[in-house]
Amino acid sequence: MNFRRIFLVKCLLLWFPNVKGADTRRIYVAVDGSAFLNIMTTGTVHEATWSRNDQRLLQIKNKKIKYYTDSSGCRCKVLFNGTLQIQHVMKEDSGTYTVLVYHEDGKLKAEEKTALIVQEPVPQPVIYAECINKTTTVKCEVKQTSKNQTFMIEVAHDKIKKSNLTKVEFTTTHSGKFRCTVKNEVSEKTTETQVKCSGQLDFYLIISIAGGAILFVTFVILLIFCIRKKRTERLEDDDEERMMQIRKVETEMAVRELPRPPANPTPRQVRLQQRPLPQPQGQQQAVPPWPRPRTQPRTPNPPRERP
Repeated sequence: MNFRRIFLVKCLLLWFPNVKGADTRRIYVAVDGSAFLNIMTTGTVHEATWSRNDQRLLQIKNKKIKYYTDSSGCRCKVLFNGTLQIQHVMKEDSGTYTVLVYHEDGKLKAEEKTALIVQEPVPQPVIYAECINKTTTVKCEVKQTSKNQTFMIEVAHDKIKKSNLTKVEFTTTHSGKFRCTVKNEVSEKTTETQVKCSGQLDFYLIISIAGGAILFVTFVILLIFCIRKKRTERLEDDDEERMMQIRKVETEMAVRELPRPPANPTPRQVRLQQRPLPQPQGQQQAVPPWPRPRTQPRTPNPPRERP
């Protein structure tokens, strides 16, 4: 084992116990925008030195700023909290920025690195979609405004999603709305188009048609059932009415077929017709008894003579 290297590392940790690791963080800024590179170390900043790609830019110490380069060419300034501000950034401003923070006694407090990435806004995408032999051909592309421009293209349709760095082109059996999105870390633009191929039916459209057909058939069945039920009830009512009419006619015919009294009634029929009808018991009046017929004395038969 290399004991000298281990001993050197231990000595550095003893001399600089509060030094933080220089982990590089990324910041994306659009062209002609403003970049703010903050110091992540907490506490008051007494002294900080900013450099880009190992070239010193400026220093702040006790709220006094010292430039190591032309301030107009740098287009940068430092705030009292140690934040570096770059105005109207350009592609040339991309790089690794390092800041060294010191204590009041001059000992190193922290070292931080920030990767500044300047990107151009993405252009507007153009999407093409056409139907060929009942299939949809989709193509999305953009025109690069610069050689080093980086972006990503995505074409989405329901569950279909294709992505590429420069151009997307594919064929599918689906139709509908296609959305093409071009984006990078600082901007995003989208274009949509609607495609409907003849001979294709969307899944939801098929479900809707099937559901409508089932509802229509159910409605027709219920309608037929109701019509037949009403018709049966009407026939039953007609049968009852017809039976009542038949009974009425039969009664009338039976009354008509009764024997009529003769034109010259007999003395007995005259007496029967003149006889009063029996009245109820509560209203019946006392009727005098009929006179008893006189009995004539019967003459005795003469005795027969014996021969």
